[in-house]
Amino acid sequence: MMLIDFEPGDYVKNPAKREWGIGQVQSIIDNKVTVNFENFGKRVINIENVKLEKVENE
Repeated sequence: MMLIDFEPGDYVKNPAKREWGIGQVQSIIDNKVTVNFENFGKRVINIENVKLEKVENE
């Protein structure tokens, strides 16, 4: 099981798809994270395959 260091409401980005912009985590179920990206809409991401980076509040 992977360690997930974010929770619903947190903001993340996909380093491999920077054009998606910043996304807000909607839900986390097992290793599937639903994120609503500003430029790409809602995506379900398997965090075993994609490393999301948490965006710290500035």
